[in-house]
Amino acid sequence: MPVAGSGERVDTSGRMEEVPHDCPGADSTQAGRGASCQGCPNQRLCASGAGAAPDPAIEEIKEKMKTVKHKILILSGKGGVGKSTFSAHLAHGLAEDENTQVALLDIDICGPSIPKIMGLEGEQVHQSGSGWSPVYVEDNLGVMSVGFLLSSPDDAVIWRGPKKNGMIKQFLRDVDWGDVDYLLVDTPPGTSDEHLSVVQYLAATHIDGAVIVTTPQEVSLQDVRKEINFCHKVKLPVVGVVENMSGFVCPRCKKESQIFPPTTGGAEAMCRDLKVPLLGKVPLDPHIGKSCDKGQSFFIEAPDSPATLAYRSIIQIPSPRGPREHSAVQCGTSLRDTCVIVPSSLLCW
Repeated sequence: MPVAGSGERVDTSGRMEEVPHDCPGADSTQAGRGASCQGCPNQRLCASGAGAAPDPAIEEIKEKMKTVKHKILILSGKGGVGKSTFSAHLAHGLAEDENTQVALLDIDICGPSIPKIMGLEGEQVHQSGSGWSPVYVEDNLGVMSVGFLLSSPDDAVIWRGPKKNGMIKQFLRDVDWGDVDYLLVDTPPGTSDEHLSVVQYLAATHIDGAVIVTTPQEVSLQDVRKEINFCHKVKLPVVGVVENMSGFVCPRCKKESQIFPPTTGGAEAMCRDLKVPLLGKVPLDPHIGKSCDKGQSFFIEAPDSPATLAYRSIIQIPSPRGPREHSAVQCGTSLRDTCVIVPSSLLCW
C-alpha cells in the first residue's frame, strides 16, 4: 500500500510529487517561481496556478465521511497531559454500548501511542477493495494509526509537513470505517501541521467540535489558551475542557492531595474566564498508567476508582455498580450537556 515516504507526498491523483523540503507551497505567490522551484518536476504546474486548485481529496473525504455521524477532535496544548489516554478511554466508554459504533483515529504521526494503549501493538493494516480496514479492539471499536504501518514500535517517523499531510489525507480518504456513530481523532500536542490538515479535510463534513485536555498547573493552561484561540481562528467549536491529573485521591483515607497545584485556579478558573465548558476533572490513579501499558481498559481494571467515576461522569455513562459519591471530581458541565458525544439512548433531548 502507498505510504508517505522520503521526499514524496501521498496523493493518488498524481498531481504533486517529490515536493522539495523548502517548497513555498502551491498557494504562494512564489509558487513555481522561487529559487527552490528550480528543477522541481511540479514547477510548470505550480507556475500555471493549477497547483493551487482545490484538492480533489476534500470531496472524496466528504463522501467517505457521510457514514460517520459525529466527529470529535481531542486536542492538548502541552504534551504529556494524558490526551491519548483520555482519547482511548473515551473510545472504550462509548463502546460499552454495543449498539454504538466507535472509531479511533490516531494522527499523532511522530508519536503514535494509541496502538500500545489499546493493546494492538504488532497489528497490521489490511487492504480490501473498499479501502484500508481498521484494526478492531471490539466488534464496535475500530482503530487506525501510523503505528500499524511501522515495522517496529521503536521506528522513528521523521517527516516534514507535506508527508504528515499526505498520511492524514490517506487515513481520512482510504480507511473503510463503515457506519460509525463517533469518530474520535487523537491529535499530537500543539497547533501544527496535523491540526491544520485534519480541520481542512474535515471542514466540509461538519466537525462536532474539540475536547481539550489539560493539567491543573499554569504552565499547561498557557498552552491550552493558545489551543482555544486556534479553535476560534479555524472555526472549530470547543466542546469543552477536561482537567486531567486533577489531584490524587488516597485509596486508603480517601483524602485528596494536589500533586500539580492549580496556582492560577486550574482549568475551572480558565474556563470561567474564557466562557468555555469545563467537562470534568480526572484525578491521578496509578492504575491508569498500568492499564495503558497492558493495553487494557482502565474501566475494567479499576471500576471503583475515583478516576473511573470521573470519566463516566464526563462521558455521562452510568456506572454498572450504580451512582457513587465522588465530590472531588464533580463539575457543572458534561459532554451530555453538549448533546454531542453521547450514545443516542443517553442524549438529553
